[in-house]
Amino acid sequence: MQNPKSSPRLDGFHAHVYFRNEAERARALHLRAAIGRRFRGVTLGRVHDRKIGPHPIPMYQVAFAVEDFGALVPFLMLERKGLSVLVHPLTGDPLAEHSEQACWLGEPIELRLAIFERAPGDG
Repeated sequence: MQNPKSSPRLDGFHAHVYFRNEAERARALHLRAAIGRRFRGVTLGRVHDRKIGPHPIPMYQVAFAVEDFGALVPFLMLERKGLSVLVHPLTGDPLAEHSEQACWLGEPIELRLAIFERAPGDG
């Protein structure tokens, strides 16, 4: 059993819902509205119609608490209608969060992880 003191902190989660074209954008916005109606405690981020940060295609972010994971992630699994969704923890290590700690619903999208590269000696 892992020592709880050695576990990384877990401050919540982000889900990123991606879209590649107008049809997917319409499905993504429909999903966004459904999330907003059903999950009052989440924070719906702006819709980005261009690449931003490590995200190479348009998307929006959903920020949610640890307690909402068990309800929101299954909802996304069932309602994503073919959209790619990245779910990652918030641990204070953005590179790990967007790579080895992340999970994908649907087709993974190659993220631009180089923006998170650590300087030599940063661990």
